[in-house]
Amino acid sequence: MHTQTGGAGSVLSKFRLDGKTAVVTGATRGLGRAFARALAEAGANIVLVGRDASAAAEVEAELAELGTRTLTVLADVTRRAEAERMLSASLDVFGQVDILINNAGTCVHRPALEVSDEEWRQVMNVNLDGLWIASQVFGRHMVERGGGNIVNIGSISALIVNRPQWQPGYNASKAAVHQLTKSLAAEWAPHGVRVNALAPGYIKTEMAPVDQPQFQRHWIEDAPQQRYATPDELGPAIVFLASDASAFMTGSVLVIDGGYTVF
Repeated sequence: MHTQTGGAGSVLSKFRLDGKTAVVTGATRGLGRAFARALAEAGANIVLVGRDASAAAEVEAELAELGTRTLTVLADVTRRAEAERMLSASLDVFGQVDILINNAGTCVHRPALEVSDEEWRQVMNVNLDGLWIASQVFGRHMVERGGGNIVNIGSISALIVNRPQWQPGYNASKAAVHQLTKSLAAEWAPHGVRVNALAPGYIKTEMAPVDQPQFQRHWIEDAPQQRYATPDELGPAIVFLASDASAFMTGSVLVIDGGYTVF
């Protein structure tokens, strides 16, 4: 005979983030905006990090309707002094940071022989250097307090070579993100800090024009589910990774791509 050991909702309660504070970089649009809302719906306080004051105000107003406590920090994630300011401002308002979502990113579509040094550095600075700086700054805080959770936004571009567009810098940067995720996870696990990555497939955002005809064959028709996703579809996954629902998970890369990478 099966005996229940938990009350109603005991499993779903592990997804709750009440009393936690989550910092989301690149939070003013696309995936970052969806992640901020998902974490807010799960009960977290939200620190919105971005560079567009107007867009940040829109997101803050949206979260206010949920009754969420929010803070906006306008910052460039590639600068260490600004990452330190992000942490300081978060601590001043909320006292601690429990979750860091490293979401800020950029992409340049260009054949390898045409990529300029400036374009290469731009992609690496945002996608890798900025993520590293934020991870180190906030990771130090988490290690010192004995716990925390970092979720890095990787990509299926770390696992495949995209087509028809060429994007060598982006692919390389996201592969580095996946490996850095594993390295930090191994090093910080004894300190109670978990580090995982989310690797999305093709999602309809400003950075991925998934509904343009020239991309339909390779981006959509070649995938098993033969569709793209919207940012809100990744919200549940980010809550899973940020919450105790994934407590025995670190150093992992969660791929959500409609089956794209199985072929």
